[in-house]
Amino acid sequence: MEDVLTEIPPPSRFFLEDLNNFCPPSPPLPSPFLLFATPKPEKFSRPSLLIIALSSPSLQVLHHVSSKTLVGTLILPEIPFSGNSVEPSLKDKSCNIYALNEADNLIMIVSVQYPVTAERSHTVAKLLIGEQIIPEKVLILDSIRSNNFRGKLSPDEAFAFKLESSAERKAKADGHQDSPLVKCADYLPSGSVVDGLAAALLSRCQLKKIRGTLCVSWPEAGISVISLVISLLLKDVLSGVNHINVGDLEEEFLKLGRNKDFLLDSELYT
Repeated sequence: MEDVLTEIPPPSRFFLEDLNNFCPPSPPLPSPFLLFATPKPEKFSRPSLLIIALSSPSLQVLHHVSSKTLVGTLILPEIPFSGNSVEPSLKDKSCNIYALNEADNLIMIVSVQYPVTAERSHTVAKLLIGEQIIPEKVLILDSIRSNNFRGKLSPDEAFAFKLESSAERKAKADGHQDSPLVKCADYLPSGSVVDGLAAALLSRCQLKKIRGTLCVSWPEAGISVISLVISLLLKDVLSGVNHINVGDLEEEFLKLGRNKDFLLDSELYT
């Protein structure tokens, strides 16, 4: 007699995808939205530069730019607020928007500190670029994973690569004074892949004919890549990062660098 506990069960009469036909569809997620201080100043709609930080090194660096002012946030309904602090913190699951005046130009900084799934990336990108916020230039700071890079990357050496929208390349060809936006980085080698929110943001720049630059760094965490990000921003973008103490960042990295919820969240880079 067969033992029902140990024998291999017979094949199912249904395919796996057919089983979903018996389950009610999941309710649609509410749309994300931007929340600004009321009333929203008109100048926030057209900044000269929009910096969007996605990677942990860029988040840490821009968190320490003291001259910025919190002006709004991007609400993703599926991300809970529980556990967030009252004051902005690197441990929060949040997407805060800051304003920074740099040489009479308005710069806006977006710190994306929660995971954005591939399905939500284009919706979030539309909110940040081309609708309520129409910047002259966009700088996206992200990391690249080794399996997305065509070639070998040493974990002991920091690198930065860039991709540009057609409008940014045209500005450079026309001899525009502040082009390229990022000068101290090579172009991302052919065959390498950038996906997720970073790719959606650069695609949005391309669609809206906005000067956009995506700068990806390697490794994904560490004091060496933090120093590299500071160098890129200091030489090419912001003078305000000159006031950042690298020693303070190194001490903070030792505290946060082992925190997998902040630096090793796999969905943060999907």
